[in-house]
Order: sequence, then C-alpha cells, then structure tokens
Amino acid sequence: MNNFIGTYECKADAKGRVMIPVALKNQLTPILQKGFVLKRAVFQPCLELYPMDEWNALMQKVNKLNRFKKKNNDFIRRFTAGVKVVEVDTTGRLLIPKDLIGFADITKEIVLSSAINIIEVWDKTKYEQAIDDATVDFADLAEEVMGGDDEIELP
Repeated sequence: MNNFIGTYECKADAKGRVMIPVALKNQLTPILQKGFVLKRAVFQPCLELYPMDEWNALMQKVNKLNRFKKKNNDFIRRFTAGVKVVEVDTTGRLLIPKDLIGFADITKEIVLSSAINIIEVWDKTKYEQAIDDATVDFADLAEEVMGGDDEIELP
C-alpha cells in the first residue's frame, strides 16, 4: 500500500496535460510502470488517481458484490463511469481526459492532493473552497472519526 504525502499546486495546459511536481513524482517512481486509473470522485467535484495495484485491490472488493441485486449493479455502473487508464509520460506529464476535466471543472490552476493511497486532482478554486468549507466543522469531524472511546484496558 502506498501512502502519499503532500499537496501540490500545478498547471494544466490546453490539452489537459499536467506536469507532476518532482516531490510527488519521486513518490510515484516505484509504481509508474504499472500505470494508474483516473476516475470521478464519489463525494467531491474532483478526480481520483489510483495506482494500478490500489485500483485492482478495490475492484476485487467491488467484484464480490452480487450483480443480481439492482442496487449493486447500479453502484458498479456509476462508480466506474468515466474510468480511464492513464500513464505518466517520460517527461513526467499526466494527461487528463477531456470528459474528466469537464466533470471536475478543471481550469488551468490545479491541486494534486494526497489522500493516503490515492491522489486527488482538483481545480484549485474548488479545492480551496472545499478546504474552507471543511474548516468550520473539522474539529467536530476529527473527534467523531478519530476520537473513539476512552476505554482503558485493564490487565
């Protein structure tokens, strides 16, 4: 499992090519040859870049869903809508397909943000708005998600 670190601002050219910052490229180097999957995020107006091994592990879980249940079939179809296999080229650029640029409303200024084992790809304005919106209730969210119970284990 990869644990990526950092948030990087960069630019997309008119064709949707993004030069991966060196610090992030160094983290990606061990997995560059296997390629990546780029998809629409479920909860946010951004894209998610999965290393191929991470994507395959996720697909193993999804593949266990019973496809004879309509909600499972609908989920699989929507979850995989717009999924693209992408590569980082020899010059360190990632090409974001036009349909995914449209989904995430990506303009020239973008943010690549680590999200543990994947990289989120955001339009810079939308990213800053999402961070600002989350700041208000982040303390409550952190307590709820990470706080746990204060149980003391006795020997």
